[in-house]
Amino acid sequence: MPQSHPAVPPSARPLSRQPSSSSRAGRYDVAVLGAGAAGMMCAAVAGQQGARVVLIDHATRLAEKIRISGGGRCNFTNLHAGPANYLSNNPHFCRSALARYTPQDFLALMRRHQIDWHEKHRGQLFCNDSAEQVIEMLRAECGAGQVHWRTGCTVAEVRREGDDFLLLTPDGPLRAGALVVATGGLSIPKIGATDFGYRIARQFGLPIVETRPALVPLTFDGAAWQPFAPLAGLSKEVDIATGKGKEAGAFREDLLWTHRGLSGPAVLQISSYWRPGTPITIDLFEGEDAAAWLLEAKNGTRKHLGNLLAARMPARLADAWCQAAGLDAARLPHDLPDKALRKLGEALNRWQLVPSGTEGYRKAEVTRGGVDTRALSSSTMMARSVPNLYFIGEVVDVTGWLGGYNFQWAWASGVAAGKAVAENVRAVAQASGDGVASST
Repeated sequence: MPQSHPAVPPSARPLSRQPSSSSRAGRYDVAVLGAGAAGMMCAAVAGQQGARVVLIDHATRLAEKIRISGGGRCNFTNLHAGPANYLSNNPHFCRSALARYTPQDFLALMRRHQIDWHEKHRGQLFCNDSAEQVIEMLRAECGAGQVHWRTGCTVAEVRREGDDFLLLTPDGPLRAGALVVATGGLSIPKIGATDFGYRIARQFGLPIVETRPALVPLTFDGAAWQPFAPLAGLSKEVDIATGKGKEAGAFREDLLWTHRGLSGPAVLQISSYWRPGTPITIDLFEGEDAAAWLLEAKNGTRKHLGNLLAARMPARLADAWCQAAGLDAARLPHDLPDKALRKLGEALNRWQLVPSGTEGYRKAEVTRGGVDTRALSSSTMMARSVPNLYFIGEVVDVTGWLGGYNFQWAWASGVAAGKAVAENVRAVAQASGDGVASST
């Protein structure tokens, strides 16, 4: 197994940590709200660098998004993750954190915990065994940082009192010098998603970029979709695109037909770019000129039109496409006029549809939008106008493509905030002689 490295380099760890009386009385250096991917990573890094950390979550079962991702094997990162794979009103914001904590850094952590993985598709990395391994790894890293856990703990209110944040909970108040909000977005409410992070941001005067479901199946008008409903279950690789200019998106991915519309990786990817009322364009021939292909085959094949198309797509789709074009699938291409074949080819290259909507947050993998990054420091994730208030992960207006990119943002933003908050704690401790000394 390759040489691995801990999440926090030894040179960054404190030589000693003497808990103050205030921490024993419910006062911590850092309170992290949300024990998901970003929150646990942040807590582990801050704790291992000497901060007294409490990690709070209203759920009793941790990191449910990690648990259910990748079919239970967690698509934990993507080898190709970079700024171009993320959407934001401020597209350069993610660059700093992603550059300072890369997929290779996370793989080093996986090696340290002896977790095996494999590449499935286009840089997407999955656990060989179970997503539970990633959760247990993060728990162990938090343990190494002596992180205090408060699960099943609902925070009713957050206040600023002097230099501290006061968190009111059913178990009593908690105080912290810094607050990290890692509460996620609105996607998949059945596993506990809420708008709490956005409410905290608004409370402290931070703007919110309008939120909407992303990486989500698209739906279509029932009557208009009826001819395609019998194709439910079919899948094919396609080119798919929508939008114009800076809002344009284009992917080559697998498309899945469903009873209500379209899904699969192609649609999940394009849904993050799609705006209501605008069309999506699907190329069933993946960039090849379908009309030229049909005309070339016209005099060189004895296959019926449906069978000819079935060489490039599922047979049921080929038959349905001929029917939609008003052509008999049993006809020979030789018997059809060139004009009809050109029209069929153009439709195959540019199938345009206008979705009626999406399956909403209940089926969305992530939330697009969130805390406006222009209100945050890209290097520390701290709010520019509110000292020691941080936002990380999905609650921020940074949305990755499908395929491990959103987890990489969780790790990178969590590490950025964890290091920044621990550095502040060390600086304050050294100035006050609180007993926390960094190594040299």
